[in-house]
Amino acid sequence: MKLFTFTLLLLMGGLLVSGSSIFSQNNQPTYKYGLFEDARDIGTVKHPGSVEYDAARKTYTVAGGGENMWATTDAFQYVYRRISGDVSFAADIQILGTGGNAHKKGVLILRQSLDADSAYADAALHADGLTSLQYREVKGGPTREVQSNVKGPARIQIEKRGDYVWMNIARAGESLQSAGGSFRIKFTEPFYIGLGVCAHDNNALEKAVFSNVEIKQRPAPIVESTLETVAISSKDRKVVYTKRAHFEAPNWSRDGKDLYFNQGGRIMKLPVTGGEPTAIDTGFATRNNNDHGISP
Repeated sequence: MKLFTFTLLLLMGGLLVSGSSIFSQNNQPTYKYGLFEDARDIGTVKHPGSVEYDAARKTYTVAGGGENMWATTDAFQYVYRRISGDVSFAADIQILGTGGNAHKKGVLILRQSLDADSAYADAALHADGLTSLQYREVKGGPTREVQSNVKGPARIQIEKRGDYVWMNIARAGESLQSAGGSFRIKFTEPFYIGLGVCAHDNNALEKAVFSNVEIKQRPAPIVESTLETVAISSKDRKVVYTKRAHFEAPNWSRDGKDLYFNQGGRIMKLPVTGGEPTAIDTGFATRNNNDHGISP
């Protein structure tokens, strides 16, 4: 048929993001420690940690002990609040003191719970400059990491979108850029977000200063799909149907008057001239995917 010869189908999909809620040093809810509700030691520590919040400078000086944040359990000082949804979390981190263990660290950390063996993801700056994205996928599981090839960045950011987490870093005077590497970890809402310091030595107490701290809550991305026809001769495109939802795999009807596609497990029928689609009765088959076609 001429319709099949001279016209193509085009299905386009995308994500729309509309705005974000920003909690920074000058725009924040009222909590005990600036942007954070409370502070406590996580796990077993010999020397109790502490936090000093400078409201004028909007800085957090955090002292933490603990043997490590690694393997199946953690020990550190945590300054935290509860949060839900997608989020980006950034700060400048300065490790204080020249002595101590080279792997003492300041971290920006997302945590499922306050248990020592909780699932977590953090962006960590160590005293020797090592910068890494660390995570424990499940409670009591092993810790893994993705090491950056940049040492001692001036600013660190951890981002969570859906079930994926990654890290951005910036050298002094530069903008944030991807540190490379990401992983999948599922947090049940609400979860915890906050600042952490670990001495990497249970007999010591080490400090780090966090400044220019910023938390941005991102709205969930909106999926939008558009079904178009394309005239081969002119390459002109015509929108047939658009919706803020995911649909896929369009096909022509035999007579060229209708289009079929699947959405939400159902096979939908739509006139080529446009309008609203209707679901085709497929009986028990209500989980259809893109592997469908028209029977001979």
